Order: sequence, then structure tokens, then C-alpha cells
Amino acid sequence: MNVDRLLPTEESSELLGLVRELCEHELAPHAAQAEEAERFPREAFRTLGKAGLLGLPYDEQYGGAAQPYEVYLQMLEEIAAAWMSVGVGLSVHTMTCYALSKFGTDEQKARLLPDMIGGELLGAYALSEPQAGSDISSMTTKAVRDGDSYVLTGTKSWITHGSHADFYTTFARTSPDPKHGISAFHVPAGSAGLSFGAPERKMGLTGSTTTLVNFDGVRIPASNLIGAEGEGMHIALSALDSGRLGIAACATGLAQAALGVAASYSQERKQFGQAIADFQGMQFLLADMAAAVESARSTYLTAARRRDLGRPFTQQAAIAKLVCTDAAMKVTTDAVQVLGGYGYTRDFPAERYMREAKVTQIFEGTNQIQRLVISRDLLRSAR
Repeated sequence: MNVDRLLPTEESSELLGLVRELCEHELAPHAAQAEEAERFPREAFRTLGKAGLLGLPYDEQYGGAAQPYEVYLQMLEEIAAAWMSVGVGLSVHTMTCYALSKFGTDEQKARLLPDMIGGELLGAYALSEPQAGSDISSMTTKAVRDGDSYVLTGTKSWITHGSHADFYTTFARTSPDPKHGISAFHVPAGSAGLSFGAPERKMGLTGSTTTLVNFDGVRIPASNLIGAEGEGMHIALSALDSGRLGIAACATGLAQAALGVAASYSQERKQFGQAIADFQGMQFLLADMAAAVESARSTYLTAARRRDLGRPFTQQAAIAKLVCTDAAMKVTTDAVQVLGGYGYTRDFPAERYMREAKVTQIFEGTNQIQRLVISRDLLRSAR
């Protein structure tokens, strides 16, 4: 069930054709088996990299595609609809590159960014800790300056691509100041002292590896500091604004996939001598699912267009993340209901979609945190 997308240029329409071809032939056929085996989709990311899709919103001079965010997000939605773990991984990788792209020096960009977005490397975003999730100011991982190096010590948790990533955009404390004592660093995967916990055993997204990341005296060049010392909180929150749009698009893609499965099944399944799609009760349920998906898509695109215009979009990103992920949870649950008993089996993807939807309401800031972001921004502007 292809979405009739409104794209701004002929180039972006051609890009959509490429993405759909990759989704149909390289991603969707492998998703169920890889998720069942809990197998990390490294080859899928290589395929996306070779197609130039790991740097869609970044500058052409560094090897990116310079696409507007509204285009990038719609391509991301297509990928997530085909294979959610890959869509989320692409969103995380794009967010991981954001810090250096936005706040790095010209020297850092020239030295690091082409490899980061060029297609061969995969990034991870090391922000959360066992006792510092939504409360970033509670971070305890430390970075101590030692001559021409920083030495990092501490533990990060819930890190997507942990043990598989080629670099880690890492946030660590450089002074005791709760809000202005955090700094950002580029940490290569091969750094001595970097190790990983066992993969988390998750409800869904089982192909996407999530681990602890341990920094045991990890020494990196001082030239790998991103931005100024103490600017890490601002960098992290800025990256999360864009990252939340990525998760919103992924959630919408997942909901779209669930809607497609439900609509198709309802026309094939017969009861009382007719397809269940002929019953008004089913038609209304499918209509509500379609309305939720379309509303979610419009919400993230509105935020993306504000971003593309250089206008503030923090509140809109939080709204998009909240609306799209809640929609994904509802639509995937309804899809299981449409399929009835079959929806509860692994013979159909509906139950996997439902399991995958739940985490979208949790990561990149829980939906309770999104409500805080929205209300604070709203009340600030009302003063």
C-alpha cells in the first residue's frame, strides 16, 4: 500500500522510487526472519550506505545528499514501514551525525564527517545512563582533560547499535555544574577501554542491538571535543529535537504498515458469506486507523517544514513524537484486532508491529517528557 506523497522536487520523487525499490527487494523480505533470529541488520545498513541514504540531510560537500528534512523523514518512513529496526537505526545514525555537523569545527567536519555519512560507518548516540535517562543533568560519566587528550570513564545505557557502531557521539561531564558541565565527544569504536554489556532482551525491535557501553579510561584526542566544553547539554537537546522527528516518522511508517496488513486481510477474510471488509463496523475501524496515520504524517511534516525554514520547532517536534507514537500504538493494536486470532500469531506481522510500536512511546524521551516539553514551551510563549 504505497502512500501518495507530496514531494518538493523531481529529485526527491526519483529518490522515493529508489527507496521503495530497496524496501521491496532488500529490506522487507528479510525483516521477519532477522527479527525472529535477533540478528543485527548490518548488511541492510551497508545497502543503504551504498545507495547514499545514510547522509540524506547533510551537506553535499561532505558526501551528503542535502535533502530537506521533510524529504529525509518521508524516506525514513518508507524504510521503517518495510523494516522498523532499520528505520530506527537510520534515525539514530542521522541524529548521531548531527552534533558534529551542526556544532563541529570546519577541521572536524572535513576530517570526520565524510566517513560518518559516506555509507560505510554506522553511529551510536551515547547519552542515557543507568541513573540518567530523562534527567540528563544526573549524568556521571566523566571526561578529564589530560594534555592533548580527554580520558572518559563511566557507563552509558540503552545504546542503540552498542557493540556494532563504528563511532559513538558521547556526552560526559567535564565539570560538576549540573547543566553547564556536560560536553560532547566523538569516540571511535576501536578506542582502548571501550567495552559493551550483553544485548538487552527486548519485547520488540529484536534485530536492533541495545547494550550498555562502558568507558574504562577511554583516551581520545582533545580535537574530538564537539563544540565548547560545557556545551553538551545544548548539543544533546538540539540533536534530540531532530531525532524525535525521526522517531515520529518511523512510528508513522510502522502504523502505515499495520494499516496495510489490516486492510488487505479484511478483504480476504470471509465470515457469514462475505468479506469482513464489507461490514460497517470493520470499515469504521479501518477508517479510524487511516485517519490516525494520516494525522500523524501531517504532524511530523509540519514540524519538519518549520525546521527546513529555520524556524523554532522544539514544541512541534515534541508534539509530533507524542502524536505519531501514540498513533502507532493504537493502529498496530487495532491491526491485531482486525486479524483476530491470526493477529496474535507470528504467521502474520501484526503482532510484531504491535511489539515494536511500544518502545516508540519510550525512547528519544518518553511521551510524558514530551508533554513537559510541550507545556513548558507553550506557557513560556504565553507570558
